[in-house]
Amino acid sequence: MLVPMIAAAHNISGANARFVEGLSGTAVVPFMYLGAKHMVTGYDHLLYLLGVVFFLRRFKDIILYVSLFTLGHSITLMTGVLAEWSVNAYLVDTIIGLSVVYKGFENINGFKQVFRFQIDPRAAVFIFGLCHGLGLATKLQDLSLSRDSLVINMLSFNVGVEIGQAIALACIVVVLGLWRQQSDFQRQAFMANTTLMSLGFMLAGYQFAGYLWA
Repeated sequence: MLVPMIAAAHNISGANARFVEGLSGTAVVPFMYLGAKHMVTGYDHLLYLLGVVFFLRRFKDIILYVSLFTLGHSITLMTGVLAEWSVNAYLVDTIIGLSVVYKGFENINGFKQVFRFQIDPRAAVFIFGLCHGLGLATKLQDLSLSRDSLVINMLSFNVGVEIGQAIALACIVVVLGLWRQQSDFQRQAFMANTTLMSLGFMLAGYQFAGYLWA
Protein backbone atom coordinates (compact mmCIF):
# COMPACT_ATOMS: atom_id res chain seq x y z
CA MET A 1 0.00 0.00 0.00
CA LEU A 2 2.89 2.35 0.69
CA VAL A 3 4.67 1.74 -2.63
CA PRO A 4 2.64 4.26 -4.70
CA MET A 5 3.19 6.94 -2.05
CA ILE A 6 6.93 6.33 -1.96
CA ALA A 7 7.23 6.04 -5.72
CA ALA A 8 5.45 9.36 -6.20
CA ALA A 9 7.95 11.17 -4.01
CA HIS A 10 9.06 13.40 -6.89
CA ASN A 11 5.55 14.34 -7.94
CA ILE A 12 4.15 17.83 -7.39
CA SER A 13 0.63 17.64 -5.98
CA GLY A 14 -2.32 18.81 -8.04
CA ALA A 15 -3.07 21.75 -5.77
CA ASN A 16 0.53 22.97 -5.83
CA ALA A 17 0.74 22.42 -9.58
CA ARG A 18 -2.37 24.51 -10.23
CA PHE A 19 -1.10 27.25 -7.94
CA VAL A 20 2.31 27.45 -9.63
CA GLU A 21 0.82 27.34 -13.13
CA GLY A 22 -1.37 30.31 -12.21
CA LEU A 23 1.63 32.47 -11.30
CA SER A 24 3.14 35.00 -13.68
CA GLY A 25 6.20 37.16 -13.21
CA THR A 26 8.55 36.95 -10.27
CA ALA A 27 7.25 34.80 -7.40
CA VAL A 28 10.19 34.23 -5.08
CA VAL A 29 8.38 33.19 -1.90
CA PRO A 30 5.90 30.73 -3.50
CA PHE A 31 8.66 28.95 -5.39
CA MET A 32 10.89 28.83 -2.31
CA TYR A 33 8.03 27.31 -0.34
CA LEU A 34 7.34 24.73 -3.04
CA GLY A 35 11.03 23.80 -3.21
CA ALA A 36 11.30 23.37 0.56
CA LYS A 37 8.08 21.35 0.69
CA HIS A 38 9.30 19.10 -2.09
CA MET A 39 12.48 18.28 -0.20
CA VAL A 40 11.03 17.62 3.24
CA THR A 41 8.33 15.36 1.74
CA GLY A 42 10.55 13.75 -0.92
CA TYR A 43 11.03 10.20 0.35
CA ASP A 44 13.60 9.34 -2.28
CA HIS A 45 15.78 12.35 -1.38
CA LEU A 46 15.49 11.66 2.34
CA LEU A 47 16.33 7.97 1.97
CA TYR A 48 19.39 8.80 -0.09
CA LEU A 49 20.56 11.52 2.31
CA LEU A 50 20.09 9.11 5.20
CA GLY A 51 22.39 6.67 3.46
CA VAL A 52 24.95 9.37 2.68
CA VAL A 53 25.35 10.61 6.27
CA PHE A 54 24.69 7.28 8.01
CA PHE A 55 28.31 6.69 9.05
CA LEU A 56 29.59 10.27 8.84
CA ARG A 57 30.56 11.60 12.26
CA ARG A 58 32.64 14.69 11.53
CA PHE A 59 30.75 17.86 10.69
CA LYS A 60 33.15 18.78 7.87
CA ASP A 61 32.56 15.39 6.20
CA ILE A 62 28.79 15.90 6.35
CA ILE A 63 29.16 19.36 4.81
CA LEU A 64 31.44 18.02 2.06
CA TYR A 65 29.17 15.17 0.98
CA VAL A 66 25.96 17.16 1.22
CA SER A 67 27.58 20.01 -0.74
CA LEU A 68 28.53 17.61 -3.53
CA PHE A 69 24.97 16.29 -3.65
CA THR A 70 23.61 19.84 -3.62
CA LEU A 71 25.92 20.93 -6.43
CA GLY A 72 24.87 18.04 -8.65
CA HIS A 73 21.20 18.47 -7.78
CA SER A 74 21.29 22.21 -8.55
CA ILE A 75 23.09 21.83 -11.89
CA THR A 76 20.57 19.48 -13.46
CA LEU A 77 17.53 21.06 -11.83
CA MET A 78 18.31 24.47 -13.27
CA THR A 79 19.72 23.32 -16.59
CA GLY A 80 17.04 20.71 -17.18
CA VAL A 81 14.19 23.21 -16.79
CA LEU A 82 15.78 26.17 -18.56
CA ALA A 83 17.16 24.10 -21.45
CA GLU A 84 13.94 22.05 -21.63
CA TRP A 85 15.72 18.71 -21.60
CA SER A 86 13.40 15.92 -22.67
CA VAL A 87 14.06 12.91 -20.45
CA ASN A 88 11.72 10.07 -19.50
CA ALA A 89 10.70 10.71 -15.87
CA TYR A 90 10.14 7.02 -15.13
CA LEU A 91 13.67 6.08 -16.16
CA VAL A 92 15.21 8.92 -14.16
CA ASP A 93 13.21 7.96 -11.08
CA THR A 94 14.29 4.33 -11.58
CA ILE A 95 17.91 5.48 -11.37
CA ILE A 96 17.06 7.52 -8.27
CA GLY A 97 15.64 4.41 -6.63
CA LEU A 98 18.81 2.52 -7.53
CA SER A 99 20.88 5.34 -6.00
CA VAL A 100 19.29 4.45 -2.65
CA VAL A 101 20.17 0.78 -3.24
CA TYR A 102 23.74 1.75 -4.16
CA LYS A 103 24.27 3.77 -1.01
CA GLY A 104 22.85 1.10 1.28
CA PHE A 105 25.05 -1.56 -0.38
CA GLU A 106 28.08 0.72 -0.09
CA ASN A 107 27.35 1.30 3.60
CA ILE A 108 27.49 -2.42 4.37
CA ASN A 109 30.81 -2.60 2.49
CA GLY A 110 29.22 -4.71 -0.21
CA PHE A 111 31.28 -3.46 -3.13
CA LYS A 112 34.63 -4.28 -1.52
CA GLN A 113 33.50 -7.67 -0.28
CA VAL A 114 31.68 -8.81 -3.42
CA PHE A 115 33.36 -6.95 -6.30
CA ARG A 116 36.70 -6.07 -4.68
CA PHE A 117 36.43 -2.43 -5.75
CA GLN A 118 34.53 0.69 -4.83
CA ILE A 119 33.92 3.96 -6.64
CA ASP A 120 35.05 7.06 -4.77
CA PRO A 121 31.98 7.81 -2.59
CA ARG A 122 32.40 11.55 -3.21
CA ALA A 123 32.14 11.06 -6.97
CA ALA A 124 29.14 8.77 -6.52
CA VAL A 125 27.31 11.33 -4.36
CA PHE A 126 27.88 14.04 -6.97
CA ILE A 127 26.75 11.83 -9.87
CA PHE A 128 23.60 10.73 -8.06
CA GLY A 129 22.98 14.36 -7.14
CA LEU A 130 22.82 15.06 -10.88
CA CYS A 131 20.22 12.29 -11.24
CA HIS A 132 18.08 13.57 -8.36
CA GLY A 133 18.05 17.08 -9.78
CA LEU A 134 17.16 15.82 -13.24
CA GLY A 135 14.28 13.84 -11.78
CA LEU A 136 12.74 16.97 -10.32
CA ALA A 137 13.39 18.91 -13.52
CA THR A 138 11.32 16.38 -15.47
CA LYS A 139 8.38 16.98 -13.13
CA LEU A 140 8.64 20.75 -13.35
CA GLN A 141 8.66 20.55 -17.14
CA ASP A 142 5.26 18.85 -16.99
CA LEU A 143 3.84 22.09 -15.56
CA SER A 144 2.82 25.03 -17.72
CA LEU A 145 5.24 27.47 -16.11
CA SER A 146 5.35 31.06 -17.27
CA ARG A 147 8.57 31.89 -19.11
CA ASP A 148 8.43 35.35 -17.55
CA SER A 149 11.06 35.54 -14.76
CA LEU A 150 11.61 31.79 -15.05
CA VAL A 151 15.29 32.03 -14.13
CA ILE A 152 14.56 33.94 -10.89
CA ASN A 153 11.71 31.60 -10.02
CA MET A 154 13.85 28.51 -10.60
CA LEU A 155 16.63 29.98 -8.48
CA SER A 156 14.06 30.63 -5.76
CA PHE A 157 12.81 27.06 -6.07
CA ASN A 158 16.35 25.76 -5.78
CA VAL A 159 17.01 27.88 -2.69
CA GLY A 160 13.84 26.45 -1.18
CA VAL A 161 15.03 22.93 -1.95
CA GLU A 162 18.28 23.61 -0.11
CA ILE A 163 16.45 25.11 2.88
CA GLY A 164 14.24 22.05 3.06
CA GLN A 165 17.27 19.81 2.70
CA ALA A 166 19.04 21.59 5.59
CA ILE A 167 15.98 21.14 7.83
CA ALA A 168 15.59 17.46 6.96
CA LEU A 169 19.32 16.81 7.26
CA ALA A 170 19.50 18.44 10.70
CA CYS A 171 16.76 16.09 11.95
CA ILE A 172 18.47 13.06 10.40
CA VAL A 173 21.86 13.93 11.93
CA VAL A 174 20.37 14.44 15.40
CA VAL A 175 18.53 11.10 15.28
CA LEU A 176 21.63 9.29 14.02
CA GLY A 177 23.73 10.90 16.76
CA LEU A 178 21.38 9.59 19.43
CA TRP A 179 21.17 6.19 17.76
CA ARG A 180 24.97 5.78 17.65
CA GLN A 181 25.05 6.01 21.44
CA GLN A 182 23.21 2.69 21.68
CA SER A 183 25.37 -0.36 22.32
CA ASP A 184 23.88 -2.41 19.49
CA PHE A 185 24.14 0.32 16.84
CA GLN A 186 26.50 -1.64 14.58
CA ARG A 187 24.18 -4.65 14.40
CA GLN A 188 21.17 -2.43 13.79
CA ALA A 189 23.13 -0.42 11.22
CA PHE A 190 23.46 -3.48 8.99
CA MET A 191 19.73 -4.16 9.24
CA ALA A 192 18.91 -0.50 8.57
CA ASN A 193 21.00 -0.38 5.40
CA THR A 194 19.57 -3.64 4.05
CA THR A 195 16.12 -2.12 4.66
CA LEU A 196 17.31 0.99 2.82
CA MET A 197 18.29 -1.21 -0.12
CA SER A 198 14.90 -2.92 -0.09
CA LEU A 199 13.07 0.40 -0.21
CA GLY A 200 15.30 1.53 -3.07
CA PHE A 201 14.50 -1.64 -5.03
CA MET A 202 10.78 -1.09 -4.42
CA LEU A 203 10.99 2.47 -5.70
CA ALA A 204 13.08 1.51 -8.73
CA GLY A 205 10.85 -1.44 -9.60
CA TYR A 206 7.68 0.60 -9.40
CA GLN A 207 9.09 3.33 -11.63
CA PHE A 208 10.51 0.89 -14.18
CA ALA A 209 7.12 -0.83 -14.37
CA GLY A 210 5.63 2.58 -15.06
CA TYR A 211 8.12 3.03 -17.90
CA LEU A 212 7.20 -0.33 -19.43
CA TRP A 213 3.43 0.06 -19.21
CA ALA A 214 2.83 3.83 -19.23
